[in-house]
Order: sequence, then C-alpha cells, then structure tokens
Amino acid sequence: MSVIVKANLKLYAKMDGSDKPMNIAGDFAEKLEKKVEEMIHDAARRARENGRNTVMAKDL
Repeated sequence: MSVIVKANLKLYAKMDGSDKPMNIAGDFAEKLEKKVEEMIHDAARRARENGRNTVMAKDL
C-alpha cells in the first residue's frame, strides 16, 4: 500500500507558485514514501508509549 500518490506530487510541483513549475523524479516519490512511513511508525510508537491508541499531531 502506498501513502504517497505520485500524481498528487506532480500537481503540487506545478502549483508551487513560481513561474516555472518543477518536475518530480521517480526516485523522489520513493524516498518521500520511506520518510513518511518512518514518521508514521515513530508517531505510532510515541502514542503507544503514552498509553494512547490514537496517533495525534503532537506525536510528530
């Protein structure tokens, strides 16, 4: 299951507010996916350590 949607990354790159939109390389999406997964796992661990079953923004 993928958390990152490559098509959405491309849309964000085009809407970055600059005169020349940026392109997104394929390896960028893969690396971003790994970082997001790590962040989610770390946040879930913090929530468990604090006796919660709900991951909250403060866990980031």
